[in-house]
Amino acid sequence: IGGMKAGVFTPTEAAVVAVFYSLFTGLLVYRELDVRKVPYLMLSALKTSCTIMFLVACAMVSAWLITIADIPAQTIELLKPFMDNQMVLMLVITILVIIVGTALDLIPTVLILGPILVPVVKMAGIDPYYFGVLFIMNNAIGLLTPPVGTVLNVVAAVGKEKLDNVIKGVWPFLLAETVLMFLLVFFPKLVTVPAKWLM
Repeated sequence: IGGMKAGVFTPTEAAVVAVFYSLFTGLLVYRELDVRKVPYLMLSALKTSCTIMFLVACAMVSAWLITIADIPAQTIELLKPFMDNQMVLMLVITILVIIVGTALDLIPTVLILGPILVPVVKMAGIDPYYFGVLFIMNNAIGLLTPPVGTVLNVVAAVGKEKLDNVIKGVWPFLLAETVLMFLLVFFPKLVTVPAKWLM
């Protein structure tokens, strides 16, 4: 993290550094890692990476289908009646982003909905920083929401756990995030005031 903050390397390069550091400490410092286990660890990491990349690929296909179906233009038309009331508009956007977030990964959602929603939000006089916080938070909730929930599938694959068990375990956290999300929708100053302190 320090290397990324200092601009020494990118997040991808930081992951490589972390892997080499873990191998170095495991093999030479703590001596808890056997050299013969390294190929097995690499194979295990490859399987996990393949699962994640497959989910991302599916999300990108979904993003392409959404664009082809001209859903972005339909979204703008859908939001026009709510432009006069900021709270109602944010509530509708919140529900929309959560629904989209259940099927798409974070990056495709940002790339597709971001350019559509930001002008609408600015026209309604909503603080862009406030919208950004809620947008990312709604995406996070969408990624955890069954039945699709990309993150749930990744957790199940990495933890070698049944998806049903992962879904049962995530409900308390999902409920807490949903309550917080509604608090932020109805009380925007919870976001805007601390943001002004940091500027």
